Amino acid sequence: MARYVVIGAGIVGLATAHRLTLDRPGARVTVVDKEPCVAAHQTGHNSGVIHAGVYYKPGSLKATLSRAGSASMVAFAREHGIPVETCGKLIVATAADELPRLTALFERATANGLPVRMLSPAEASEYEPHVSALAAMHVASTGIVDYTAVCEVLARLIADGGGRIRLGAAVTGFRHGVVETSTGDIPADFVINCAGLQSDRIARLAGIRPGARIVPFRGEYYELREDRRHLVNGLIYPVPDPRFPFLGVHLTRMIDGSVHAGPNAVLATAREGYSWRRFSARDLAEVAAFPGMWRLARRHLGYGLTEVRRSLSRPLFARSLARLVPEITEADLVPAEAGVRAQAILPSGELVDDFLIESRDGQVHVLNAPSPAATSSLEIAKHIVAQLGAISPN
Repeated sequence: MARYVVIGAGIVGLATAHRLTLDRPGARVTVVDKEPCVAAHQTGHNSGVIHAGVYYKPGSLKATLSRAGSASMVAFAREHGIPVETCGKLIVATAADELPRLTALFERATANGLPVRMLSPAEASEYEPHVSALAAMHVASTGIVDYTAVCEVLARLIADGGGRIRLGAAVTGFRHGVVETSTGDIPADFVINCAGLQSDRIARLAGIRPGARIVPFRGEYYELREDRRHLVNGLIYPVPDPRFPFLGVHLTRMIDGSVHAGPNAVLATAREGYSWRRFSARDLAEVAAFPGMWRLARRHLGYGLTEVRRSLSRPLFARSLARLVPEITEADLVPAEAGVRAQAILPSGELVDDFLIESRDGQVHVLNAPSPAATSSLEIAKHIVAQLGAISPN
């Protein structure tokens, strides 16, 4: 009877453990996480978007698993009574120089086999009456869901399938056939590292030397005051600038009816640094010692300074949103909970732009799984379990 230990009780770890209980009946499946609850970090601070797969290079894991995942996540939510909505989204061009980029994005989305349509300003206003657009692209298969609720269901299904979830158990080391934790040893023939913000550290602890390093970027959000939620019907995104590493602030109607605005992207002062007040000397020292971070910073210095200014200035944040919906003002914004993105960066300073999953005998390490990992989680789980079939146990 094979013994599997999944490290990390976020949505990718839980989806993988659930898939193991389905595909490996009789196996011993254990999930371990240092936190006292599931979905404590990236998953629990997620915007709740079910991404269609618009932005990703055709043929990449992100493109293929996101497209499949947007369908399987909606089906899973409906099967288990989790509120979900396929609301679609608009990607809007607000300036003339964005029009060629919007056309290129339409061509990429079409190459990825997605249901997209180019819209005139009048057609865009039928979806979002308050939007400002020279042109827009409608992505029909984008949706919204509560990913924490998904994790709670996955945790129940794991238990129903004979698996165990050990919370409050930090992984401290590895021996042959054993995962050492702060609450005792766990026998393991196979280890699956889905530790998100700590994934590269877990890999190094297990004897892997990943080429990429996790660097945490905090995404800060506001939400619209309740009496201003009517300004946004669904999801409104800007056209991304390929010169910069992130999408830019956008507007997202959540499954509970609230409307979140953001995120920006600033270097977090701790791996789990959800505010400027959260500080870790160890985490910052690691970032400072990593050449890839300095190369990234030099390449995007102006962009990074703009993000910091937007972090410190609600008026600037509001002006960024007003490019999409001109009626939004600073007075409409209420601070909301931030998230931290676990982004893998190469020594060259390039962001790893696809999911990065490495395996060796007895081990699979998920070393880059930022957005759209929540969307793709059920499909990532299938991918991981397929890899397990090709490697030998510890």
